[in-house]
Amino acid sequence: MINQTLTNLRTAWRHLNILKSDELNVQPDLPESDVELIRQQMQECLAGKGGDVSARAHAAKLGEAYLDLSDVGRLKFLAILAEDFGIDDDQVNALAAEILSAADGNSLPELHQKMRSALRPTGLDLLTKFNSLPSGVKFLVDMRADLLRLKAKDNVALSSLDKNLKSLLRSWFDIGFLDLTRMSWSTPAALLEKLIDYEAVHAIRSWSDLKNRLQSDRRCFAFFHPRMPDEPIIFVQVALVNELSDNIQELLDESAPLANPSQANTAIFYSISNAQTGLAGVGFGDFLIKRVVAALKTELPNINTFSTLSPIPGLRRWLDEINEAEMLSVEEQERLSKIPEFTSIKDAIATLDWHQEQDLVQALKDPLTRLTAHYLVNEKRRHRALDPVANFHLNNGARLERINWLADTSSKGIQESAGMMVNYLYKLDEIENNHERYRETAITVNSNTVAALLKR
Repeated sequence: MINQTLTNLRTAWRHLNILKSDELNVQPDLPESDVELIRQQMQECLAGKGGDVSARAHAAKLGEAYLDLSDVGRLKFLAILAEDFGIDDDQVNALAAEILSAADGNSLPELHQKMRSALRPTGLDLLTKFNSLPSGVKFLVDMRADLLRLKAKDNVALSSLDKNLKSLLRSWFDIGFLDLTRMSWSTPAALLEKLIDYEAVHAIRSWSDLKNRLQSDRRCFAFFHPRMPDEPIIFVQVALVNELSDNIQELLDESAPLANPSQANTAIFYSISNAQTGLAGVGFGDFLIKRVVAALKTELPNINTFSTLSPIPGLRRWLDEINEAEMLSVEEQERLSKIPEFTSIKDAIATLDWHQEQDLVQALKDPLTRLTAHYLVNEKRRHRALDPVANFHLNNGARLERINWLADTSSKGIQESAGMMVNYLYKLDEIENNHERYRETAITVNSNTVAALLKR
């Protein structure tokens, strides 16, 4: 993807005759001898000499140089941007003193404006230069992906750069700018290939698998930005069925007969994938679900149930950390102790094929299902559900409807979710109330079925 971006950028920029001078000849790791060259180019880009055309040329040269750098070089590039083109503390302090000592109230609006300008990092002005370049927005999205991947958590300057870049991208990717598009088998192959690459929940194994997911009893919707028309921002895959689905392998079975969407009554959202790592934290998922629900209701009024079949990616990690003796009942411990060589649930589910041992499966089903219910309903962090997928859907106003035993026996499903999956139900007349209740109290709204599991 990065190589293709590099090719597209160079072709587009040279086509517009932006690159009128030689490239910046810097080495991939950006040694100290090249650092000053990058710093000088950034300063010239911000200086404004020669007008917008000159500034765009400098930005294009910087972009080309950046894409040719190694991870070591890119981290140095980002550090220059963060440390040398941040906020001038001396200027801010001087303006603060002026504001505090201003005798004439009429001068305050002007001082406030100066303070707002002073609090805007100069590096952010440099980054906005890319917005006017072809593929420049995609370049910035990929740059933030690098920043998230490379920066140390305790690096204050790079963390500040990340927050500013995130804020900039959030303003550019406001939901009002995004277009909802249905993807189908007739969608250009280049875009379909990106669906395969970006799918993050249930890997698309082949073109045949993708074609099955785009059949008439399936739907795939994606958000696109007008400045990134060839790049999905986020996409969701939906199955049109007649009841809540409880097994992802069955739902994605390529040999299953084709259903009639006009006779379906349930839409199952079984995969939501953020396609752009650089847009992490710039939330679109809740808007996507609501827009897709509206589109489906318009197209297929026979659909009256909207649910998910979702993984529980934090479950295995939590199971590895708990004290089982405190979490299991006496009856459960006695039942498990009768299994030959059994030591703990953690050890029992450590292998990828544990679910093929029938005695173990029967013994684990009840305690593991109950522990899953406890994890989803009661385990919190910072006043939110500990599991990230649970937090996403509960915050969107969904109800925790049903926990499904061995619903995903893929390697990923076993490793992350102990094979468990869950249905979150979106009851349209309850979404807003559920959302407000969760936001205010962190209480998980759940069905009677889930509540019964917690009472065992």
